[in-house]
Amino acid sequence: MLGSMNKSISPCASASDSVLVSMLLSPEDLHPLLECRHCDPHRILGVRKIQSGEGEGGSIARVFYPGASNITLSFSNGEKLALTKVHAEGLFEADTTLALPSGGADYTLEVTLADGSAFSSSDAYAFAPTLGELDLYLLGQGEHLEAYKVLGAHPRNVDGITGTSFAVWAPNAQRISVVGDFNGWDGRRHMMRRLGRSGVWEIFIPGVAEGEHYKFEIRGPHGDIFLKTDPYGFFAQHDLRTACMVTNLERYAWRDQNWMEQRARRNAYAEPMSVYEVHLGSWRRRPEEQDRPLSYLELSVELVTYVKEMGFTHVELLPVMEHPFDGSWGYQVVNFFAPSSRFGSPDEFRHLIDALHQAGIGVILDWVPGHFPKDAHGLARFDGTALYEHEDPRLGEHRDWGTLIFNYGRNEVRNFLISNALFWLDQYHIDGLRVDAVASMLYLDYSRKAGEWVPNRFGGRENLEAIEFLKAFNTACYARHPGVMTIAEESTAWPGVSKPVYEGGLGFGFKWNMGWMNDSLRYIARPPIHRKHHQGEITFSMLYAYHEHFMLVLSHDEVVHGKGSLMNKMPEDDWQKAANLRMFLSWMWTHPGKKLLFQGCEIAQWREWDHDQSIDWHLLEHQPHAGMQRLVKRLNEVYRSEPALALLDDRPEGFEWIDFHDAENTVWSFLRKAPVGVGNDLLIVVNATPVVRRGYHIGVHATGTYAQVLNSDAEEFGGSGCMHMDNITSSEVGAHGRNHSIKLDLPPLAILILKVP
Repeated sequence: MLGSMNKSISPCASASDSVLVSMLLSPEDLHPLLECRHCDPHRILGVRKIQSGEGEGGSIARVFYPGASNITLSFSNGEKLALTKVHAEGLFEADTTLALPSGGADYTLEVTLADGSAFSSSDAYAFAPTLGELDLYLLGQGEHLEAYKVLGAHPRNVDGITGTSFAVWAPNAQRISVVGDFNGWDGRRHMMRRLGRSGVWEIFIPGVAEGEHYKFEIRGPHGDIFLKTDPYGFFAQHDLRTACMVTNLERYAWRDQNWMEQRARRNAYAEPMSVYEVHLGSWRRRPEEQDRPLSYLELSVELVTYVKEMGFTHVELLPVMEHPFDGSWGYQVVNFFAPSSRFGSPDEFRHLIDALHQAGIGVILDWVPGHFPKDAHGLARFDGTALYEHEDPRLGEHRDWGTLIFNYGRNEVRNFLISNALFWLDQYHIDGLRVDAVASMLYLDYSRKAGEWVPNRFGGRENLEAIEFLKAFNTACYARHPGVMTIAEESTAWPGVSKPVYEGGLGFGFKWNMGWMNDSLRYIARPPIHRKHHQGEITFSMLYAYHEHFMLVLSHDEVVHGKGSLMNKMPEDDWQKAANLRMFLSWMWTHPGKKLLFQGCEIAQWREWDHDQSIDWHLLEHQPHAGMQRLVKRLNEVYRSEPALALLDDRPEGFEWIDFHDAENTVWSFLRKAPVGVGNDLLIVVNATPVVRRGYHIGVHATGTYAQVLNSDAEEFGGSGCMHMDNITSSEVGAHGRNHSIKLDLPPLAILILKVP
């Protein structure tokens, strides 16, 4: 069966090796194959018809299997073909005049290794590409919004053979191999093919099953060889091993259909949104089990129960994408498509989201498209060149953070990021993406001195490519997933952050109100005796409150790195600290804008947040902390039940000042207004000093009895309880430009919420 072979000695072997050399394989193919730098091994390996110049008629079978001593091909039609080892490195060949099938997977390799062990498997080089021309075109144009379905590792059944297809974009590599437990991490075994000029490399490996560990072994343009993680890997090790794991994302059965259907019909701007920001690794730990964090499955019970009891509408999770360094809190992402294996598997993370949805709680995910770390196994110089980042450090490096900046002007990079955002919305049912560090993306001179940045083509400081990327990202998210939201952490006065793209904006749904946060924290930290000189710090936010769709935030950034906890930011003695914090949180909940509060702030934790330690839950044994928790729960109840706090939240007609001129007494008051015929207006009065104000007149339009909805100084919240005013009736005594007024005894360092008749 074996045809005649030329028996000259291989130039890569010694004469004593006495091996055959393929004369049907040109040196231009032979040497790159043996040296593991061939970019198209599928063209020369497997079974195929002999082409012109290789002989006349018949077929040739060729297998490169380092470590094998004998290989026989067994065809489905019963034919067997023994191959001859023609090179000591593991190249086997046979040519035959038999009419063997070619270009198909209807044969198996029967392999005997040098140690005598034997096995059979399908041939990875018998399969056509799993990506089509349309896939490659869209990837090159940056318009493949479901790139995660074709790149990465995907368990498949091809021609009746089960295995895993692998694909990766690395245009400047000389050679890429898939390595893993299944091939002894040997880069010679499964060399991939480059698909035309796309820069995409691909291979289908039979027998590779879910759970197998793998990486890409890359030979760079200068011949250096290194291992990289899969940019599109769905599951990855977070420890020093850093391998990805083949994962099937098609198996999970969602049970949140009602939530998803209702979400698509919602108007987020006219609904209450109270967000509990969570770092999964430190929310709650098991001290009796070496202080480990909770798993996704444990969180799906404990976190869900807690958030529901507290009345929050959403949770926002600090980045859960796989990251090597715990101290980055998840903001230095290496595996953008993989939820961290610290807490469980991808499907277990889905179970957590599913449980939150079934409990009526939305899920917002922190997303980090602004930069990525320099870890050797990650995206940095992925194929030996600056692929995902800029080559010029003035464009491609955040020196303050020690990270690299994405090259938003490159189609494939933009495609990677947008498809990643859509991946979380699609595959994990995420309800919103909070985009980190937007300001660092918008400005080329962000945190840079003169001469350390490169102006755009018009000579300006705006990052034009990043702006277009953000617009495209927002457009894609809202078009493909009705009911989701995108939120910008943007700290500058950039106009139109939360305006639609078609109106000239960036297209975000909401913007974090960093101005309110900075002004309010600065104000509340002042001793009450000095606050009368800084009344403008609490009124200034209303001058721009309706320029954007805002979210008020007291986030993790404000309780770390020496900034102290919220409780410790408050002035004076312990009682006043607690009273100030109760007043501050109540003010936040009644101010226009959605709400976000970081874990631990709701129990007035004294200690600054530490990502390696649990919230100090033991503090709830003490009344001031248990009372603070009850207050936050009550604020959420009021927020969700009173239309005046949500329905007109983003419109000026939903707010009216009553008085902000009484700086001397440090008292201010305002109305939150409901649409006509939908609920009652609410009157909010703030006394920002520890002095009880008796008989204080507040001007009102509406006559009748005003019912107390909330008093932040109530005993149940840890307050003094010195004022008990259940119902207050208006009189015809005018005040604050109104014909009527109510007379109140204002409790110290407190807020009153009254329902207008």
